[in-house]
Amino acid sequence: MLGDVLLITEKHQKAGAIIIDHILKNKWDKYMVAISGESGSGKTELAHVIAKGLRKHGIMAKPIHIDNYYRILPLERTEWRKNHGIENVVGYEEYDWDMIYKNIDDFKNGRVSTMPCVDLVTEQIDKLITDFNGIDMLIIDGLYAIKTEGIDLRVFIELTYHETKKAQAVRGKEPQNEYRMAVLEQEHKMVKALKPSADILITKEYMVE
Repeated sequence: MLGDVLLITEKHQKAGAIIIDHILKNKWDKYMVAISGESGSGKTELAHVIAKGLRKHGIMAKPIHIDNYYRILPLERTEWRKNHGIENVVGYEEYDWDMIYKNIDDFKNGRVSTMPCVDLVTEQIDKLITDFNGIDMLIIDGLYAIKTEGIDLRVFIELTYHETKKAQAVRGKEPQNEYRMAVLEQEHKMVKALKPSADILITKEYMVE
């Protein structure tokens, strides 16, 4: 997301180093990593650390923030969710999976691809043109990223929105009001259901298991 704030700390660096070591021992051509967790759990920070770390090993890994792929535009999403019922619509189906898989296919075939990119200042959707030629790996992060088909390594961060309130406030992407709390609770239920499919767990203490 354009204008996103990264809060990279020592815990992200340590967890990233362990995951990088795992990737180096197990990767193959056009490898895909997915990182899921609740809002403020450090998904984007971890993706950034891993991608930057892999560069030192000659591997070009491109982070993709899957929360850019919501079907409903940011400026319209709050009203749309309220009208349709947060408990009914907040979840996996809010993503434009067709676009996600189109971009993944472009990655696998080394094509130039157009991807959505949310500007957090204007809340508009910009278009990001990426040349996947020479990109060795995708690191996909987002609430439901490990639900993506064809992922080679699924990482799940166990922190819930209850433990990440401070990080959410510092990043300030959305106001913390009754509506936002209801969304976070529904996301919590949906994200939690993905935990059993993870290959690597990062505990609430940010230890890698």
